[in-house]
Order: sequence, then C-alpha cells, then structure tokens
Amino acid sequence: MRLLCQVSGFRHLSAALALLAAALSACPPGAGSYVTGKASSDGIGKVFMGREISKVMGHPGIGWLERTEREREEAPSKALEMLKLAPDTIVADIGVGSGYYAFRLAPKVPKGKVIGVDIQPEMLEFLSARSKELKLTNVEGRLGAVDGVGLPEGSIDAALMVDAYHEFSHPAEMLASIRKALRPKGRIYLLEFRAEDPEVPIRALHKMSVAQARKEFEACGFKFIESRPGLPWQHLLVFERP
Repeated sequence: MRLLCQVSGFRHLSAALALLAAALSACPPGAGSYVTGKASSDGIGKVFMGREISKVMGHPGIGWLERTEREREEAPSKALEMLKLAPDTIVADIGVGSGYYAFRLAPKVPKGKVIGVDIQPEMLEFLSARSKELKLTNVEGRLGAVDGVGLPEGSIDAALMVDAYHEFSHPAEMLASIRKALRPKGRIYLLEFRAEDPEVPIRALHKMSVAQARKEFEACGFKFIESRPGLPWQHLLVFERP
C-alpha cells in the first residue's frame, strides 16, 4: 500500500514507472539473504532459501560434459526440441561450459544468436575454438561473474540453464541479473536433475525439485509457466519475466 501511495503521488507517469521498475528489479527483501555454516562433502556451506549450494564442476570436467553416453542418459536432442524456440531467438546459455547445448542449439535459431556465458575463461576458450571448427557464426562467448551475467538490459529473448543453476554461489543476484537482461515476457528454460527421483544417479546437491526451483524463481520475480515432462533424468521448467 505504501508503494502504491508513493506511485500515485508522482506528478509524472515516467517517474512512477521508474519507481515500480526499481521495486521489481531484484529479489524481495529477505529472499537474497544467505546462511553460512559447515559445508557438506559436496557443498560450499552457503544456503539459499533452504538449499545448500553445490560445489562447481570446473573446466577439468569438460570430458564428462562431452561424454558419448550423454544422449542416452539425458536425451539433449529431445530437450532442445522441447524448448520450441523461434528461429530468430536470442538466447543466453548461462553456465555454457563446453558448449554442448550451445552448439546443438545454434542451428535451431539460424536468424538469432546463442550467447554462451561462463565465469571460467578456459570454458570460453574451448567454446571459441570449437565454434570455429564447426563454422558456427551465431555462437559467441561472454565472460560473466558470480553475481551477474554481464548482458545489457533487455538484450535477450530467452535464457537456458542446463545443470548449472544449483552451482551458482550468488543465485539471488544472478536471477536479478538475468531478469534485467531478459525482454518483457522473456523466458528461462531450466534443466535440472530431478531431486524427487531417487533413481537419478546424481549427487543430491546437484539435483533440484520443482518445489525448490519455484520457491527461488518466484521469490525473485519470475512467473512459473509449466514443467515439460519426458526427459530421462531431468526437469524442464519454464519461467517467464512478467
């Protein structure tokens, strides 16, 4: 009510809209706070909204990302089809890693672009070299930070995160940064291993439940659209910037 009263008192509509935009640009008070404690064997000891953040898989893990069994285990080809992106979509692959998804996504957006964001320069070097090998002209790398994607405001139509979000050491700040980079009605496509399924052979902190993902993303201003079922090990969750 206090915010509405302030807005109604503005003499100019532009000023009122600026205040409203500022109020919606980040997670609400409390959602961005973290609790720290003793780290578990696979975590960093930092807890966000009841979830301990996992350790990061560094660039030495490129071999695992590029493993030949990945298609059978995760069905990435099916996941890409399930995204249903328009040919001119500008999409950021956040936590791009080796570019496994980026290189397979690029032909599906021939009039658009795939921006691979990562905080590890070694990953981006691999991405650049592989892009040249594959002669892909619509894939580019971008060095991000632990608390932001480093993309201009309103510059992307969609963001894709594949088994990466659970490793972000500053998830609240990252979601606020992604939200700023997305255009209105822009979408986040979140792929995470299913925490609800004990048969998925992945360590617990590298999984997420639908309930936990919704808790975090909705607190940070995103609207949950749907869960698209059908993958062997993962959720495909769709969120939208209002």
